[in-house]
Amino acid sequence: MHNVTRRQPLLLIPGTLCDERLWAPQVEALEGRADIRVPRLDASDDLEALARDILDQTPWPRFSVAGLSMGGILALALMRLAPERIERLALLDTNPFAEAPERRAQRADDIAQAEALGMARYAGEVLAPLYPAEGAAVDPEHSALVVAMAERGGLETFRRQAIALRDRPDGSAALASISVPTLVLCGDGDRLCPVSRHTYLADHIPGAELVILEGVGHLSTLQAPEAVNQALAHWLERSSTP
Repeated sequence: MHNVTRRQPLLLIPGTLCDERLWAPQVEALEGRADIRVPRLDASDDLEALARDILDQTPWPRFSVAGLSMGGILALALMRLAPERIERLALLDTNPFAEAPERRAQRADDIAQAEALGMARYAGEVLAPLYPAEGAAVDPEHSALVVAMAERGGLETFRRQAIALRDRPDGSAALASISVPTLVLCGDGDRLCPVSRHTYLADHIPGAELVILEGVGHLSTLQAPEAVNQALAHWLERSSTP
């Protein structure tokens, strides 16, 4: 009998106004060992309802999940809602906490600005400059991709995602109950989700592995694809048996 290597079910959750293109380098690198799906994030303006929709979209009874930014927040929500379905957890450039009060107040302004400028200008002029590491120039290819993904997502998706993030519950209390192999990864120049949030995650999730990438900003999957690919490949090799 021939040994057939089973491709591992792997869910990759993108961030705000992003889609499967955020994970393109990882899909290319890992598709030989993983059966990969990337969910849509446009079903609700309630974070837990959105997480339940992702669970409904996902066909496997058990799977590994990686999420970046809003995707990481949703991955933690999946872990809370259906821990029996999660084999491994990877949290990239993300935040376990509820929205800070000052940021909550800014969300309505974000939506109004996107409506006034249009999604292409908003993504190119407001979002894209936030993503490189501190002091680094905006990569034109990455900026163009951010614009293209935002245009595809559209204003209504952005509105729903912004409200879901604004009203999200705090996920930090549940970290100690996570018992699956967990990767925590971030760039040391991430201005939106700084290193301190990731050291907190790694300190509070039992057995979590922390990877910090030098000179990398918020979109680590695009800015340091080889390093992210290597970290995810190692994570997928870790046994999911307690």
